Amino acid sequence: MSAGSDPALARIGLKPDLAAAWQADLAAGERLARVVAQHRNGWRVDDGHGEFAAGAPAALSRPGGDPARRPAVGDWVVLAPQLPPTIVRVLPRRGAIRRIAAGDRHVEQIIAANVDRVLIVTGLDDDWNPRRIERYLVLARNAGADPVVVLTKLDKTAHGAARLVETQQLLGPEVPVLAVNAKDPATAERLAPFLAPGTTAVLVGSSGAGKSTLTNTLLGESRQRTAEVRSHDSRGRHTTTHRALIPLPGGACLIDTPGMRELKLTGDEALDDTVFDDIARLAEGCRFRDCRHEREPGCAVRDAIEAGRLPLARWQHYGKLRAEREAAAEAARARATARTAATRRPSPKGR
Repeated sequence: MSAGSDPALARIGLKPDLAAAWQADLAAGERLARVVAQHRNGWRVDDGHGEFAAGAPAALSRPGGDPARRPAVGDWVVLAPQLPPTIVRVLPRRGAIRRIAAGDRHVEQIIAANVDRVLIVTGLDDDWNPRRIERYLVLARNAGADPVVVLTKLDKTAHGAARLVETQQLLGPEVPVLAVNAKDPATAERLAPFLAPGTTAVLVGSSGAGKSTLTNTLLGESRQRTAEVRSHDSRGRHTTTHRALIPLPGGACLIDTPGMRELKLTGDEALDDTVFDDIARLAEGCRFRDCRHEREPGCAVRDAIEAGRLPLARWQHYGKLRAEREAAAEAARARATARTAATRRPSPKGR
């Protein structure tokens, strides 16, 4: 049976058009699998019939290597014919959630690959942060994925209803916003339209926001560990210690992720025509094409801020993200230049 007609591969998210395109590139004995977990010493993959451990050659597994080549959770990979199972190549990705890893070095990290939808999970308690939601939206849009904001813990705070309204007003009608009880089985029904068979969705959010609880509810069983959050800041411990892809009963695949404290931009994100398109539309009304939205006369952006049509905090966050994106792009260019110079430098043995 070919990859294109194998219902087992469809169970873990393989779309027919991709299967047909990749089938012709498989050598004799090679087979497709999907990365479902990543550990320090290797990966776990699923070929549609079961999960098992897999290794990879040094070119793919070397720490610090090109993240575009290193397998990530959600990736479709090709396994060699021989045993033990070995990943020989990563197939082209359709959308990946990417960030710069924590630390001083500009190292890109793939959070999840081949995602169709991003479920941004945020508690309505002290976890609620509109600026962080905007940052998650930037990552989702950059991956070409559709975002859904899932607000939890409506019953945990007196401000929940007001925060729900403010979130929807901030994001506009294009981004679905749901307020749910992550422990209630009815939540699965509310999320069903966004988790159709064949869809791959990734859960992102802070520790303690309810991602693992939501995963258990969607599964209909307690598979992911959960823990109580701290009362003074609504933060939790990292009960999810690694990213994992889990097939759901309804036919979708869900990638659960640990809480992320840092969401650094990579440098190639679009801001003006995606998350902050409202600001871009306002800027089109400025008198001067090169308006910096500071003291120039006829500035439509400043007029909107003064009239209360554009929240000052949103404008300031846009400026912060734009500056961060430019700094990240510069760091990426410097790293690429250094890498090119290192490859051209003669080795000591050749002297």
